[in-house]
Amino acid sequence: MSFPSTGRSADDILAEVAQERADDLDWRGGRAFSLVYNVDDPELEALQHEIAAIFLHENALNPFRYRTLLRMEGEVIDMACSLFGASAGSMSSGGTESIFLAVQTARDHARARGVTAPELVCAETAHPAFAKACKYLDVRQVLLPTRADGRADPERFAAAMGPDTALVVVSSPCYPFGVIDPVEEIAAMAAERDLLCHVDACLGGYLLPWWERLGEPVPPWDFRVEGVTSLSADIHKYGYAYKGASTVLYRDEDLYRRQIFMYDSWPGGLYASSSSAGTRPGPPIAGAWATMTHLGEDGYLRLAERVRTAMRGFTAGIEGIDGLRITSDPDLSLFEFGSDPDRTSGPPVDIGGVADVMDDKGWNLDRQQGGLHVMLSPGHDKVVDAFVTDLADAVADHDADRGDEHVYGGVVDRA
Repeated sequence: MSFPSTGRSADDILAEVAQERADDLDWRGGRAFSLVYNVDDPELEALQHEIAAIFLHENALNPFRYRTLLRMEGEVIDMACSLFGASAGSMSSGGTESIFLAVQTARDHARARGVTAPELVCAETAHPAFAKACKYLDVRQVLLPTRADGRADPERFAAAMGPDTALVVVSSPCYPFGVIDPVEEIAAMAAERDLLCHVDACLGGYLLPWWERLGEPVPPWDFRVEGVTSLSADIHKYGYAYKGASTVLYRDEDLYRRQIFMYDSWPGGLYASSSSAGTRPGPPIAGAWATMTHLGEDGYLRLAERVRTAMRGFTAGIEGIDGLRITSDPDLSLFEFGSDPDRTSGPPVDIGGVADVMDDKGWNLDRQQGGLHVMLSPGHDKVVDAFVTDLADAVADHDADRGDEHVYGGVVDRA
């Protein structure tokens, strides 16, 4: 497309977008399992739309010019610190930026103690954002196999930690299997060696406190664990804010200060920021604040209960279908399921073929290397029966896998 020589009317543009969006992901219908966390709360969604419109043109580059945003952001960080037991931190645009900031902070901390070739130690289930951060920040990634249960292996971590280790990473939970790494054990090993330990709770951070309060078994994972020095948690996931709002938090305020960038050798004046972005849009900050203050503890507990209801319904339904198995023992509301290799009543299920049938029925299951991935939101409690019925039909009647790729993200190459 070349640059338009003449503009188009607002009505024309909106009509084109409305027509095209008919083929986009329908996350409100409960048939999507990633990318958007369907809170199924019309009042909250209306509030979010209104607060976004109010702050649509605000720029948090200079928060002292937008003091309402400054207050909102400060209160979001305060709420996050109180929830997880942190001392300091900042907001970011999402999990990837939060992870980048934690890796940059650890790299600079390691450099300050004389490490010239810093390393990051993590399990193979760690989010790819850590590999991405290592590439951009010139940190060597040490990638370790997991145990059979999909969790990080403390023995392998102990062997991999060395004089060049800048950061040890554990997941709470990991995305592929929904399991929490042994945070206590690995963080203790890091502390014994005077190393930093980061907990990636981008996915589960804003659900796990309520999950625990509902009585679900949650192993220690946050700053209550000695040795945890930083933590990332996305508000736009189970915090139910819209994109992009995340938090990166630290046990030690001095460690957080390594994240801050300040530059005063510029004729334009002092330039300072606590995250990698310069200009920052106001709506995600305002939306995160409005969402957290609107829901409060009682709202988050209510939504966690709905997620748990959905989780129980989906897992029971899948386990009740001959030929399928859940491939892990998930600690939270996400998991992988695939073909049961021990099936005795018939041939193994072609899980790719099952996914094809589910696609045709309008379900948007994510394909992984070992099966299909489910991540549940509050709105999924309404579709349990429909999902299980369609899945059972797909298992009973499917063809060979059409060959769709196992893709989490993508690149639009316009070169």
